[in-house]
Amino acid sequence: MSWQALRKRFLSHCSVERQLSENSLQAYAYDLNDFVRWLPARTAVTDVTSGILKLYLENMRSERVQSAATVRRRISCLRAFFRFLAEEEGLTNPFTDLRLKLPRRRRLPRALSREETTALLSVAGLKWETPRRRAATTGLEVSLMIATGIRVGELCKLEINDVSPDGTKLRIRGKGSRDRVVYVAHTRLRTRIVNLVTLRSRSSEPGPLFLNRRGQRLRPHTFRPKLRAFAEQAGVKRVVTPHMLRHTAATLLIESGVDIRMVQRLLGHSSIATTEIYTHVSDEALRRTLERANVIGALAA
Repeated sequence: MSWQALRKRFLSHCSVERQLSENSLQAYAYDLNDFVRWLPARTAVTDVTSGILKLYLENMRSERVQSAATVRRRISCLRAFFRFLAEEEGLTNPFTDLRLKLPRRRRLPRALSREETTALLSVAGLKWETPRRRAATTGLEVSLMIATGIRVGELCKLEINDVSPDGTKLRIRGKGSRDRVVYVAHTRLRTRIVNLVTLRSRSSEPGPLFLNRRGQRLRPHTFRPKLRAFAEQAGVKRVVTPHMLRHTAATLLIESGVDIRMVQRLLGHSSIATTEIYTHVSDEALRRTLERANVIGALAA
């Protein structure tokens, strides 16, 4: 069977059985294509050995000098691909006797500052006293992501029926078929969500909560330029990505003293270790607390 056919079967398996997100499927497809392009011409799947995988690893590290995160992701993709072939096709898995030491770079999340967040929310319409100045959905997605920390893929999957009648709760379809409930604490944001649900319910059958300009379900790739436009209007100089809004939500919650396990539950992390990366923000909170306390100044007074 050809590489193309096997890749198609693997991606279908990841979509249907593993319930991976659209972004993960695209990354897997890209990584598999990179490996196949690197292989010598006419190399069959059964020709791939642990030695070939080591050469590919060396190529990524030394010749192309790719980041540790990219290397780990591509090796992880290939590991899953060949495990699938071993289980479904009975092929030999070249990873069986392969022991790779892949360094893990622990990068701190990029979050918006409080000033940047305030400016962005103002542009998004959350602080306007007269929200009718714009369409009901304008900026609501941005405000909701900052308030709840949901992923952009989860935002796009929201259905009208996922919203509670009073707008306080949203059912989120998370990664790996892990559903969860997030809560909306801001009163005006709740009102905007309820208004949008009312608008959608009048105009059509229950379906997607957020739509694009064509009246179709909002997609991550159409939300990103919209977010960049909001950031420019807000005067934010750096590039703002959807995931930065998620990082910002977690950072603000931890700085406000919310227990890390509550943040883990809100974000839908399966492991507390994933959430712990946000505890670095306590350094900033600590600095502000120490400045307010001013111990030496109090003793010298």
